[in-house]
Amino acid sequence: MTSATENKPLSGITVVDLTRVLAGPYCTMLLADLGARIIKVEDPKGGDDSRHIGPFVDGESVYFASINRNKESIALDLKDERGRAEFEQLLSKADVLIENFRPGVMDRLGYGWNDLCAKYPRLIYASISGFGQTGPLKGRPAYDMVVQAMGGLMSVTGEPGGRPVRVGVSVGDISAGLYAAIGVQAALLKRARLGKGDHLDISMLDCQVALMENPIARYSATGELPRPLGARHSSITPFDVFSVADGFIVLAVGNDSLFKKLCVALERPEWAEDERFALLEARNRNHELLKQYLESRLQSGTKQAWADIFQSHGVPHGTLNGVDDLFASEQVEAREMIVPMPIGKAGEIKVASNPVKLDSMARSCGVGRAPRLDEHRESILREFCAPALDIK
Repeated sequence: MTSATENKPLSGITVVDLTRVLAGPYCTMLLADLGARIIKVEDPKGGDDSRHIGPFVDGESVYFASINRNKESIALDLKDERGRAEFEQLLSKADVLIENFRPGVMDRLGYGWNDLCAKYPRLIYASISGFGQTGPLKGRPAYDMVVQAMGGLMSVTGEPGGRPVRVGVSVGDISAGLYAAIGVQAALLKRARLGKGDHLDISMLDCQVALMENPIARYSATGELPRPLGARHSSITPFDVFSVADGFIVLAVGNDSLFKKLCVALERPEWAEDERFALLEARNRNHELLKQYLESRLQSGTKQAWADIFQSHGVPHGTLNGVDDLFASEQVEAREMIVPMPIGKAGEIKVASNPVKLDSMARSCGVGRAPRLDEHRESILREFCAPALDIK
């Protein structure tokens, strides 16, 4: 173990990872970034499904590699007597087990929470599924877009009057992975106090509903059904994407004082005195007219020119960046948020880094490559199973 790993907050925590595709592996990637040891247990017949999703570099999946860095892999058949014995040796020394099978699968294997909690009382057991371990939908399969739709997110995403669209990244999976990582760390703190493990039941649909904080509260308070608004905010104006001479810029003007600063920056101070725009409530009522005024003025300059002006006047703003712009961003580079990772025989890709910055943890500890299927079998079995299973 390197000194960099020792400085990480989850150093010394061992996670047995039965997850695959995105939600579960994203959770265990976050835990690995924070120092946990992740032992990825995979099906001998092909491993994690995402190993077969492109694009590929030297035959290795970029999709898989990007969320399985810094993990170890062992292939075990949990229906085979030998594989089960080896798996149980891993559990005997693990702190956390994470799985994202459909409810009932682990019970049928004999590895449900009720099967394991008595045998391994300190084990923290996290289950991630589409709809959770309870409720009428618990047995249904779910993918990201399914929960984006069922969780209400697609009902408020897109342009007014347009067809429903999903968010451009898999927030249904990723939010479940984030909440699972939070839950695991909370359970570790509880175990440190009480000495007992616990069972986490993480539902992708639950996590998606949790992200709907403002639409749910607004509907409860007003009875008005939230609808797609494009990029506009429902109760703050101007808070939107605006066209400029060479693209788009975002303005997020959250109060009357900032609106006055915006008008000065645009050399239109009289707009701040116009009764149609002077106060937030009036701007909300007249948002379409105000957007026409703003875009007419903004067409006279470029993204960067306006960004410089708004920065000097203290107006919250942002240029609309593509992924290529992230690679060129000085701020992203300074925060070390896009980092190289080995892949294939001698290749390299760039991946998103760990956004959790602790002063006690080196900002960049290096990103190890994702494991090949069953790559660490020998070393894992030697450490966890010998001499219990007479492994040499």
